[in-house]
Amino acid sequence: MTAPAPITTPPPTAPAALEFRNVSASYSNYRALFDVSFSVPEGSVVALLGANGAGKSTVARVATGLVAATGCVLVGGRDVTRLSAHRIARMGVAHVPEGRGVFGDLNVEENLVLSLRRHVPGGQLSSALDYAYSVLPALAARRHQAAGTLSGGEQRMLSLAGVLASSPRLVIADELSLGLAPVVVDAVYEGLKAIHRRGAALLVVEQQVDRALSLADHAVLLSRGAVHWQGTPVQARAEMELLLMAGYAPPN
Repeated sequence: MTAPAPITTPPPTAPAALEFRNVSASYSNYRALFDVSFSVPEGSVVALLGANGAGKSTVARVATGLVAATGCVLVGGRDVTRLSAHRIARMGVAHVPEGRGVFGDLNVEENLVLSLRRHVPGGQLSSALDYAYSVLPALAARRHQAAGTLSGGEQRMLSLAGVLASSPRLVIADELSLGLAPVVVDAVYEGLKAIHRRGAALLVVEQQVDRALSLADHAVLLSRGAVHWQGTPVQARAEMELLLMAGYAPPN
């Protein structure tokens, strides 16, 4: 008589780096998000796409505690919906917002040190700086230059460099290509790739569809504050083509 096969229990699924469960958010009387649900698995790259006003930046702000929301936001399985922005940041969540986000009166290295001191032990500060300069060498040549005198693209790279060297678990990159020349966008995306290679999960909020999908494992398309569709990057391109044929206003 053949012995019955042993009953095996599947291994537990690791919690996602970021998960939204039926999240809604408003600015005063304006409703910006409607029951948004999606996840960013650990170590993955998710592209968050959509036209202007779709709610992409609101998702980024809710995820980092800058905008209050209802529903449930989880980081590594922990409910952070009502936590402050600085407590979420201490959990390894880094937000690189649209715009430049640097202190213009400080030089490049002073900006980096100020950013890194929040995340890197003092004894590792020098090696973290060296790593940031090695990945974004354009900043190394300008380490003593006032950040306010850098070009817009260089300032964007500087805001990214501090995140890069702090080894976060999750990076939320909000419209990093906005207003930049293609060659600068290339450098910014190389920085994102370097962050991902170090093990961070990425949520890339972007209007340049091809840029985001070239990096992503998964795509989420927002429309009017709600999740319209989600799937693989290949499927996303096909879905965007169908939406264009139906008169959808495309991302710029």
